[in-house]
Amino acid sequence: MRVLALSGSLRATSENTRLLRALARLTPAGMEVVVYSGLGELPLFNPDIEFPNPPTVAALREAINEADVVVIASPEYAHGVSAVIKNALDWMVGNESFVNKPVALLNAAPRATHAYLALRETVTMMSADVIDAACVTLAQPITGMSEDEIAQQYAAELVNVLEMILAVAQNRKD
Repeated sequence: MRVLALSGSLRATSENTRLLRALARLTPAGMEVVVYSGLGELPLFNPDIEFPNPPTVAALREAINEADVVVIASPEYAHGVSAVIKNALDWMVGNESFVNKPVALLNAAPRATHAYLALRETVTMMSADVIDAACVTLAQPITGMSEDEIAQQYAAELVNVLEMILAVAQNRKD
């Protein structure tokens, strides 16, 4: 099973990226979590160049299509999702990569409620299948924590996310 993890932050020390990497460290046998690194290479969404897609957009679409599940973690900026993740999602609206795609949302900052709700609304409107049981907001900020520390402190929550993802994916294959 392949899980594609998208971080809405380009920062080298991003909490959201560290959270996704911590999730990947807890992945059980038979499951692979791939943290996608190309969102910063996407051009700004422009319908005039949507068809044919620029190569970076085509690569993201292919990665989403090949994934059994997509996990997204994005920071909140000015009560909204980051431009990075919004731009990536805007590129996917014109194709069916998110239609019925199981999606889990991770929120690394407990106070970031606006972005979480906006992100959920966006992927729902794109016809994604949001896995409620696999959507988690961490109870405490992870500022300054390493990937190992995040994996250790939030092991129960992150393992539960992976178990819910696995259950949904297995049900879809049956």
